[in-house]
Amino acid sequence: MKLMTKEIEKKLPKLYSQENEKDPKIIVKFFTPWSNWTWFAYEGSKQEDGDWLFFGMVHGFEHEIGYFSLNELKSANGPFGLKVERDKFFGYEHKLSEFK
Repeated sequence: MKLMTKEIEKKLPKLYSQENEKDPKIIVKFFTPWSNWTWFAYEGSKQEDGDWLFFGMVHGFEHEIGYFSLNELKSANGPFGLKVERDKFFGYEHKLSEFK
């Protein structure tokens, strides 16, 4: 599964563009099918090396807001060769407050 698509790229606000937004829209949701980790990205920018740097909420050991990269997501390996996936049915109308 492709984690980053042209459609997501068009809809994803640039890093720091929503600093004053109290309840930003979440554009993409990534998750591990083998555990309870989930990443909700609401900002992102393509880096000089071609990687994407996202900002959003991470549900893992705790719920926290911070940065994560596409390469980090791609490098995560689960049992039986499982990889991080993108929720292709997530939609673009979710707000951060829904997942705090």
